[in-house]
Amino acid sequence: MSILTGNNITLRALEPSDVDLLYRWENNSNIWSVSNTIVPFSRFVLEKYIADSHIDIFQAKQLRLMIDYTGPGDPDTIGAIDLYDFEPMHKRAGIGILINEFKHRNRGFASEALELLINYSFTILQLHQLFCYIDCDNKISIRLFEKFSFKITGEKKDWNKTQEGWKSEFMLQLINYNS
Repeated sequence: MSILTGNNITLRALEPSDVDLLYRWENNSNIWSVSNTIVPFSRFVLEKYIADSHIDIFQAKQLRLMIDYTGPGDPDTIGAIDLYDFEPMHKRAGIGILINEFKHRNRGFASEALELLINYSFTILQLHQLFCYIDCDNKISIRLFEKFSFKITGEKKDWNKTQEGWKSEFMLQLINYNS
């Protein structure tokens, strides 16, 4: 079994056939606030991004893996998980996750994908720490990361302007003391 394969989830590299999914996801304005996006992405930009995704994380400073459901029933690509702001000298990276459709949420898939990426990050990439930023109101995401021992280490007050007003954001960290 691969380090990127779990019971119901496999994390895999981007493929050219993923462009339609990425186009839909990246242009869904309902999730722009999570990714700090304010403009849509063109298909051309996403095709180039996929074409360049073979570049090593040490050079690109980021890695996107697609989350494939491989459990009972029909296989399906249900989301993506990213390492970003990769700093090889300091052995750290940010982590972000998207399970796109509500029907796939609250079924343990994000948890399984996160566990796989944490293991990959600490054993293969030999990182010392992972971090993430989560809106203070996003209790579900906070619980997900806390389940894997991420700790809230800071709060950025009124950090993000949204249609509902200013939102504060937590920083969470997971430190691998064995590195």
